[in-house]
Amino acid sequence: MSNLDTCGIEVSAKERVVARRQEERLEPLRSFANTAEGHQALIRYLRRAGRVVRVCLESTGLYGLDLALALSAQEGLEVRVANPRAVRHFATALMKRSKNDQIDAGVLEQFAARLPFQPWQRPSVAAFTLQALARHLGELVEMQAAEKNRQHAAELSQAIPAAIRRDLARSLRAQARAIQRLTKEARKLIAQEPELTERFALLDSVPGIGETSAVQILAELAVLAPDLEARQWVAGAGLDPREYRSGSSVQKKRRLSKAGNKHLRRALYMPALVAVQHDPHLGAFYQHLLAAGKLKMQALVAVMRKLLHAFHGMFKTHQPYDGSKLFRLPSTPLPEVTRA
Repeated sequence: MSNLDTCGIEVSAKERVVARRQEERLEPLRSFANTAEGHQALIRYLRRAGRVVRVCLESTGLYGLDLALALSAQEGLEVRVANPRAVRHFATALMKRSKNDQIDAGVLEQFAARLPFQPWQRPSVAAFTLQALARHLGELVEMQAAEKNRQHAAELSQAIPAAIRRDLARSLRAQARAIQRLTKEARKLIAQEPELTERFALLDSVPGIGETSAVQILAELAVLAPDLEARQWVAGAGLDPREYRSGSSVQKKRRLSKAGNKHLRRALYMPALVAVQHDPHLGAFYQHLLAAGKLKMQALVAVMRKLLHAFHGMFKTHQPYDGSKLFRLPSTPLPEVTRA
């Protein structure tokens, strides 16, 4: 009989619902409060028999992150943080027609038992802190963009009272100060870690990437496992194409999988948009794709993928950005020499 148990944990704001299979027998579901005491009680429950337990939970934000950190620090507990979309498709394959915390915990236990186990690699505390800062910074930047749009509309309309225009201006000033403070905190954190400092400088060498974008991109890349390849970065960002084909009669257009990190995709969008205007190599690559019949958004996503490949190479070789390694500029013919 195997000395390995499997466990699925459904995480919510108030509780953790736990489904555990010990010695091939599924135990009754247990529930633990989402508190420090609840964490310790859950750990005691998982370690009570002195057996190795493979634990699977979904990547669903800070609640799951706190639990993954607590469990991964324990000897005898192997943790997998699964992609929510993969879990959802797995539940569909199991013919689960309903959804609640109890059912989801059972699905996660089956996910841990049946699929190849990919252990979660715990990043450094600095990387996690930087990611939290950068994601909040990204939310503020989006709020600021929306507020600027409202301000622009208010300035064009005579029906909008002056009090609203003044309030929008105050809100934008407050958001700008908050973005400045968070960026300063992120830069201080980066300066404390030599690897983060070097990678930030490398990102800063890319045309189209400013300070805020560099912080956001670095934060998402810093928590990735160090042995991942560039194509895995692309897949992790959900920028890989999804093919839909069946036989010879069903063939839909390829689309982005989007089965990955939306924060990284969001952080790459504006740098790609600026890079095609200011970097001749990426600009030529973008125009080459348009000339080949690609839509503007398809070409821009291809630039985002190129940037991820560039970052991977820069971090690996410790070399600054070189656009010629991504796309060679078309050679221009030499001017003809006029003969006398």
